This record gives sequence, C-alpha cells and structure tokens, in this order.
Amino acid sequence: MRILSWLLRLTAAFILLQTLFFKFTGAEESVYIFSTLGVEPWGRYASGIVELITAVMLLVPATAAVGGVLAVGVAAGALMSHLTVLGIEVKGDGGLLFALAVTAFVGSVVVLVLRRSQIPVVGRLFHQLA
Repeated sequence: MRILSWLLRLTAAFILLQTLFFKFTGAEESVYIFSTLGVEPWGRYASGIVELITAVMLLVPATAAVGGVLAVGVAAGALMSHLTVLGIEVKGDGGLLFALAVTAFVGSVVVLVLRRSQIPVVGRLFHQLA
C-alpha cells in the first residue's frame, strides 16, 4: 500500500507540476483556457499557486492527506471546466488535458482512501470505523 500511495502521489504531483510552466509563462493554451473561463490572468496565476502548494503537500508524507484533498478539489474544478465550458478537447489536444485531470482526480481519490484516517477533521471518524 505504501508503494501504491507513493506512485499515485508522484503521478498526481507530476501532473500538477508540469502545467505550472505553461500557466506562469502565459502559454497560448493556458491563456485560451482561462480567457474562455473568464478568469484570465488572475485565475491562471491563482490556480498555478494552488497547484504548486498541492503538489508539494502530496510529496511530503506528513501532509499527503491534505494534499490529496486539495488535489481532488483542483482536479474536480478542471474536470467541471472541461465538461461544462471547455469541452473534452481543447485547441486540438486530443483530450490530453482532460485525461490528465481524470488521472489526477482518480489518483488523488485513491490516495485519500489509503490515507483516510489522516484526513483533517473527518479522519478520526474513518479511523474509528476501521
């Protein structure tokens, strides 16, 4: 379980971290996405900062559960944006960004299941049920 947790955390963190360059440099695709959502440029910078914090928290064992909660939220936001405004395919990417969001979401959910007793506030309830 420890190896699975590390693999999933590394995968989700990698997905989050690899998008930072594009968000912070104002890459055409990032600007398009956040313009379409009506939150360019501040939304692009804010999401980049949150994703950076989330990725670091996923990689630190003591904060991995909180990072998992944040990662689920970030990925859910990306998925909802794709499903409601952007579409599955963005600027001819063949659905790659959507697939990365799905991967990060599923991986983060599994991390939360594996670390359910460490989730702040509600973790004690899961620990008592086990």
